[in-house]
Amino acid sequence: MANLITVARLILLFIVVWLIYVGNVRVVTACMPLIIVVFASDGLDGWVARKRGSASTFGAVFDIMGDRIVENVLWVIFADLDLIPVWIPLMVLSRGFVVDGLRSMSLAEGKTPFGKDNMMRSPITEWLTAGRFMRGFFGWAKAAGFVFLTGLAGYERLDTDGTFLGWLYDQDWVGWLGWSLVWSAVALTVVRGIPVIIDAMAYIRSDSAPSRAS
Repeated sequence: MANLITVARLILLFIVVWLIYVGNVRVVTACMPLIIVVFASDGLDGWVARKRGSASTFGAVFDIMGDRIVENVLWVIFADLDLIPVWIPLMVLSRGFVVDGLRSMSLAEGKTPFGKDNMMRSPITEWLTAGRFMRGFFGWAKAAGFVFLTGLAGYERLDTDGTFLGWLYDQDWVGWLGWSLVWSAVALTVVRGIPVIIDAMAYIRSDSAPSRAS
């Protein structure tokens, strides 16, 4: 059931992306709350898995894979629409490949990306990467930033005169708040990736050490 929620979440994502490109002002405006649904459903699949007692390593990895697809697709399309510089999706993609590659080493030793038996080796790095507060804060910072960029895509490409979207984005504070959320999400992407690299060094050294003769 939890994995089906992840699949449905991805289907909704690609529908929203298509609508951002082809929709009119009302459709693009409607895409803004749909972005929130895409991100809110991330927590729903984990809650369902715990309630049904169906949590598994595959489920955790599949959930992360879904998160990566959502995040990467949105960064890429907003770069394609010339709303953000292309180095942002390139950096996010590279960070994701590095972090997920290093996490795969810990999976071989029975560790999980999150939860009680995660790969983090200190309370600080665990709080930054696996703690519920930081995971939730990072997720909602990204969600809010993507909502802002979705509306901005319509505001800059369509005739929004006399519409709610036009009125909203004519407010100076919306731009200041929106861009602060976008850049906060970019900064947190980097900050939360560094501890994974640091703590993965132990697994790299262990894997590189020559095995002792029996």
